[in-house]
Amino acid sequence: MAENPKPDFGDLLAALPDASGAEQFDTLLEREGLRILRIVSSGQASPPGEWFDQDDDEWVVVLAGRAGLLIDGESDVRALKPGEHAFLPAHCRHRVEWTDSDMPTVWLAIHMAPVTD
Repeated sequence: MAENPKPDFGDLLAALPDASGAEQFDTLLEREGLRILRIVSSGQASPPGEWFDQDDDEWVVVLAGRAGLLIDGESDVRALKPGEHAFLPAHCRHRVEWTDSDMPTVWLAIHMAPVTD
């Protein structure tokens, strides 16, 4: 008889790492074609002129703090607060313009293989 699998529990907002020097990335779960990350930011932004251009689709939600996301081709920065999320298809160029410097910004990011037709 197979052993009963053990669940894994956690708290995304507890024991936050110090992100004052650099963003902190924790991989929570990884499977083929899927990666779930907790990202903690503290005033960081994408370097000037640099854009994310990822091979994977990404769904991201802000759990705490605030952040400004700029999509290539748009003129306005989208301000995200807790509970707000975005789906960024593969190769949707984007950048983080700012994150809250008064408190940690906690993101949950889900990277997945894009759907191919």
